[in-house]
Amino acid sequence: MDRRIRLKVCCVASVEEARLAIDHGADALGLVARMPTGPGPIGDDLIREIAARVPPPIATFLLTSQTEPDAVVDHVRRTGVNTVQLVDDAILPMVYDALRRATPHVRIVQVIHVLDDASVGIALAAAPRVDALLLDSGNPAARELGGTGRAHDWAISRRIVEASPVPVFLAGGLNDANVRQALAATQPFGVDLCSGVRTNGSLDAEKLGRFVRAVRAASNQPAPIAG
Repeated sequence: MDRRIRLKVCCVASVEEARLAIDHGADALGLVARMPTGPGPIGDDLIREIAARVPPPIATFLLTSQTEPDAVVDHVRRTGVNTVQLVDDAILPMVYDALRRATPHVRIVQVIHVLDDASVGIALAAAPRVDALLLDSGNPAARELGGTGRAHDWAISRRIVEASPVPVFLAGGLNDANVRQALAATQPFGVDLCSGVRTNGSLDAEKLGRFVRAVRAASNQPAPIAG
């Protein structure tokens, strides 16, 4: 690889964690709202506080499990983020339309839970309506909407990356030991992780540093010097 892989650090739970992630070169921060399952949810007031303290050009992603147009729009407005990550991949087109009308400055990222070949069609149907896709491991039928710590079939992810007209992030069980293999297998625009850089639920500077170095080495880019 000869390009910089974007880094999204998810499950950010405080202003201090946001600063730590940014110091290690994060391009985006994931702020997890209430979810049916999975790690890292925080209250909407704290999401808004963190988002307000993050300097540009860092992206602040609201992870929302809302699926109704008015509810999604209201969630985005209340939290003050610049990007919304829709974690349920059964989103109707009217949700995208409502977001474009009400919050045209907010970027839309659709999560695709990579289960089988049908995931390719789901991804390519959503891609023209959003700004990016994020491929994760989950099972919407069981209301498992990410944060599993599991890897999925990267061969399917690679097919989505190759066919998608918009950038694609890769998530799901990534850590410093497997990220080079994941990048070589899928060639994504960026990577996203939560549990792989945490210890006892808290963002771990050492693990994050190792992960960043592995990503930068795989893309032939220097790792940032954390402050």
